[in-house]
Amino acid sequence: MDKIIFKQEGPIGYLTLNRPDKYNAVDKEMLCEFEEFINARMYDNSVCVIILDGGDAKGFCAGLDMQTFGPQIFDMQPVDAYNAQVRLSRMMLGLRKIPQPVICCVHGAAAGIGFSLAMASDIRILAEDAKFCAAYINIGLGGADMASSYFLPRLIGSGRANEFLLTGNWMNAKEAMNLGFASRIVQKTEMIETATGIAKVMTGKNPLGLRMTKEAININIDAGGLEACLQMEDRNQMMLAFGLHLNKKKKE
Repeated sequence: MDKIIFKQEGPIGYLTLNRPDKYNAVDKEMLCEFEEFINARMYDNSVCVIILDGGDAKGFCAGLDMQTFGPQIFDMQPVDAYNAQVRLSRMMLGLRKIPQPVICCVHGAAAGIGFSLAMASDIRILAEDAKFCAAYINIGLGGADMASSYFLPRLIGSGRANEFLLTGNWMNAKEAMNLGFASRIVQKTEMIETATGIAKVMTGKNPLGLRMTKEAININIDAGGLEACLQMEDRNQMMLAFGLHLNKKKKE
């Protein structure tokens, strides 16, 4: 059985985590399939927006599968364990590097890697029972893992982010909305429909403009200052404007 399922409907792609009996915990096979998915999307012009969800599992994603993959990592040689850690963490980098905006639909628990997958997405739609936890610190590790210390302070501010990372406490859907972490709270049965509606608005835009907007957001979130931000925006806008102008002239 595939550990992730991808289907495409026009310019919208639907990616579903598919280990419902294991709370969508990430094992080695899911990691490999996710890496293949990311590589396939990197230069895929047919998909403009991706919707990520947890399918029929009780929750979005419980994090790393500590019954299989976790013990395997601890039994590895240090260099192999480090490589496994790097591969897992690059799941989040992959979501940021692919050009398609990612809308993440979260129901139930999103813990550890599950929390980070939501953070690495561009837009978050939550069910009323959604909740999030940087669970690493609760199992004796540090709370800063899988890009949590990068994303969370940028999404909700360092004050509350520090609290969640240092305590391992849960953030519920209402808190997530109040802190600006999520865009909508809807019924679980309405999540995909809501995400599809947002995706359809996006697919009505210039596809290159959509991709360059995500690229600009990624770069400018770490920009050295206002001038660097403006340089990126100016470059993108002029490239898009002249592209539209040339296409218009060709049609005349």
